[in-house]
Amino acid sequence: MSGVFSALGSSWSWIQYAFDPFCGPVGIFSLFGGSSLVSCGVAGWGDEIAFGVKVTVTLALATLPFGLLIGFMVALSMQSQDKALRLAGGIYTTIFRGLPELLTLFIIYYGVQMVIQGLLSWIGYDERVEINAFVAGMIALSVVFSSYCSEVLLSAFRAIPNGQYEAGDAVGLRRVTTMRLVILPQLIRIALPGLGNLWMNLLKDTALVSVIGLTDILRQTGVAAKVTKEPFVFYVLACALYLVLAMLSSIVISAIDRSTRRSEAAR
Repeated sequence: MSGVFSALGSSWSWIQYAFDPFCGPVGIFSLFGGSSLVSCGVAGWGDEIAFGVKVTVTLALATLPFGLLIGFMVALSMQSQDKALRLAGGIYTTIFRGLPELLTLFIIYYGVQMVIQGLLSWIGYDERVEINAFVAGMIALSVVFSSYCSEVLLSAFRAIPNGQYEAGDAVGLRRVTTMRLVILPQLIRIALPGLGNLWMNLLKDTALVSVIGLTDILRQTGVAAKVTKEPFVFYVLACALYLVLAMLSSIVISAIDRSTRRSEAAR
């Protein structure tokens, strides 16, 4: 059985290498890096920078669903008839839209660590605890993203006539079913441009996690720049990588937008 798992692991490693867009057989750094500073292997920094790109994309993709879910819940609370829920939603968005993203990251990274340490000390566990940088970055970016996302979704909610809810009630649909089948498709179409802009901001904000030690694009290129004394080369490369990610994101968002418009026209 161990031989089977070993073979599967080897096969997966080969697949990852074969389809690696940076250091694979037809990867960018493999084809154009040559023996330069961005070549793959021990001679250059291609492997490290490729890993940084993967961390950046993974962090952004991991943050997105949590940010959308929290933003959706906050938007629902802000249009609720319950005054306490509206007040809580307003306080949440005011705090995290008002604080600089970097300060939010520091508060969560060090603050959560202190809270956990205090709770463990209270039960008699005195060992030092350090929160994972990736988790801290994801939490910080999620709350910042959700605070802006809630405003976009709230505007989209207000653009949908109340008659849509009443029509659902008239045909016997439960509010949850009306939300899923009637409101959400329209909400996505209306909010998509704003959410697309927020995704672009999220991609850029991932660079902030480099200050707490996460090996993203900016940290890897920064380390390479210091070691090689070639800051211009590596920071221009970082700019190019972020621009490529932005262009790919624009293509995907445009495709989603066209799909939602076709679905709306088909109705």
